[in-house]
Amino acid sequence: MTNNRYAASATLLERACQVIAGGVSSEFRKYNHPHAIFYSHALGSRIWDVDGNEYLDFTLSQGPLILGHSHPEVLQAVQTYSASGQMFAGQHLREVELAEMLCRLIPSAELLRFCLDGSEAVQTALRVARARTGRNRFLRFEGHYHGWLDNVAWGLSAPTPAAMGDRHAPVAHPWSQGVSPVMEEEFILLPWNDLSLVEQTLEKHYTTIAAIITEPVMCNNGCILPRDGFLHGLRSLCDRYGIALIFDEVITGFRLHLGGAQALFGVTPDLSIFAKALGSGYPISAVVGRRAWMSLISESKVIHAGTMNAGNPTVAAALATLQVLEREQPYPRMHALGQQLMAGLREAAAAAGHPLLVQGPGSVFITSFTECGHVSEFRELLDADRAKLGRFVAGLHDRGVRVIGRGLWYISAAHTEADITHAIQVSREVLAGL
Repeated sequence: MTNNRYAASATLLERACQVIAGGVSSEFRKYNHPHAIFYSHALGSRIWDVDGNEYLDFTLSQGPLILGHSHPEVLQAVQTYSASGQMFAGQHLREVELAEMLCRLIPSAELLRFCLDGSEAVQTALRVARARTGRNRFLRFEGHYHGWLDNVAWGLSAPTPAAMGDRHAPVAHPWSQGVSPVMEEEFILLPWNDLSLVEQTLEKHYTTIAAIITEPVMCNNGCILPRDGFLHGLRSLCDRYGIALIFDEVITGFRLHLGGAQALFGVTPDLSIFAKALGSGYPISAVVGRRAWMSLISESKVIHAGTMNAGNPTVAAALATLQVLEREQPYPRMHALGQQLMAGLREAAAAAGHPLLVQGPGSVFITSFTECGHVSEFRELLDADRAKLGRFVAGLHDRGVRVIGRGLWYISAAHTEADITHAIQVSREVLAGL
């Protein structure tokens, strides 16, 4: 196959590069195959590019499209409510209805504030934690993604496994040039899933630590589930030392369970961040939490603001999304389809003689070429064969199956058993040719 099938996208990308830095508005879009692709329309589990190529889509726009593309109830809600106005710089009824629903569904949600994206909501939660505890640092984990802003843009990459340093004293590498080195003073970085190491660290440094922030499932780098007792252990340690436990549920929220991963695992954090699936692709996030923490915002001791927060279209999209999810309860089916696809990928890789790690809860999972049969922390993935993964993802893409370049797959409520069967067959063909 030649890249002529992407000729129209290539032409548009060349045009875009004249006016948009790198031709894209988010860094990850550069890394499609064979270059950034321009899309024209999407519906359900399918998306089409400007060259007319059709794809079975497992990227779901990096995760938000929990109901699939262009869900009619979401689009209708946005259209109807937008007709009354785009935004008022004031309150409106649907905003209260959405907040009431979130407080009913999410265990940690007693009060909340709406934001535009996960990065912004993370910073709000950290500010609240610092204000209530009077401490300045937070503890975070290698490989966990909490947005692209300076104080969290660390520990997401390393040139070699050895460059990460000793597990008890990790080396935090900045994710980007231009990140202020002063920001390294704001956090302590540890490997994930090691509760005893967290406990040892807190014993020494708890007087300076305001919060522990974690993805309840490490979705961005390895799709790693927490070890038994790990999240419960974090909860106990935070209670012991008066520290905020913050769950970054930007990915896990409404993807693993209607109440988030905290409902699934039975661990209630002090503060949580929800985004992505909340809005079905519309820009909305929420920082939610227990009243004792969120009251600092209520009392204006912690300032949170944003002109674009809780605009009519985004609130309507989120409310419609949650209503569909609550009515249809697609989680058992999504999980089963994901498990079916994971099993099919493992079988296809074994038949072709490739060591393919397939790991995750089902509705989201990772594929990685490594001899490791299972990984429990970020470091274990650094030796994976990224070049082979790139060829695998490119081969899928050329055959009409779209997967996130780092090997992450999302399942939506719109995917069918036929979609899964097709994806397994295409994967088998690609793996056989690697």
